[in-house]
Amino acid sequence: MGCRSNPNILLGANSRQQLIDLDFILQNKIKDSLIKSGVTIYQPETVRVSYDTKVGKDTIIEPNVNIRKGVIIKNNVTVKSNTVLEGCIVDNESILGPSANIRPFTKIGKKVKVGNFVEIKNSIIGDASAVSHLSYIGDSSIGKKVNIGAGTITCNYDGKKKHQTVIKNNVFVGSNTSLLAPLYIGQNSIIGAGSVITKNVAPNTLAVGRSKQKNRKIIKKYNK
Repeated sequence: MGCRSNPNILLGANSRQQLIDLDFILQNKIKDSLIKSGVTIYQPETVRVSYDTKVGKDTIIEPNVNIRKGVIIKNNVTVKSNTVLEGCIVDNESILGPSANIRPFTKIGKKVKVGNFVEIKNSIIGDASAVSHLSYIGDSSIGKKVNIGAGTITCNYDGKKKHQTVIKNNVFVGSNTSLLAPLYIGQNSIIGAGSVITKNVAPNTLAVGRSKQKNRKIIKKYNK
């Protein structure tokens, strides 16, 4: 009776092609189950989902998303195109991507914005924070309502060990900033754009770490 209702249970993998065929059947089964549970998947044939993925209701998954092992996505989340997730937890109403890379041991809070070409690894991103453009956040703890400007990177590796960056609530980090871990940035602080921050920043502080700009006239030489 079981074989008649589902002949796929008799299929084996004796070649690479048969393995691919079985994978295709499994992927369709996983995605069909998610759709029936209240998840919207656009162009599901382009989306890959791990067997252990958990997704909440009213979440939207756009084309070309790759969800690998150990991912929990809660309710009303939007995962935009070309985003990769692995070993992470994403809380309610957050938006990821397009083209974001959320790596293992990452926890994304509620109403967080992770934008295009952002990589996050082994980090906590607090509620209502934003890492919107072209940034790398590694081994970090970021509080609530923090803005990370475009091109910001946490310099977490000194060649031998990984170090942590801690950013407290309501901090504004300007664009193109390098944060040299280990580093602590207190709440309500502002980091000036283009800074290299190597020392801890106290709460309610403006920190700027730029080299002094020099403007010099250009003297042109002309051949006679």
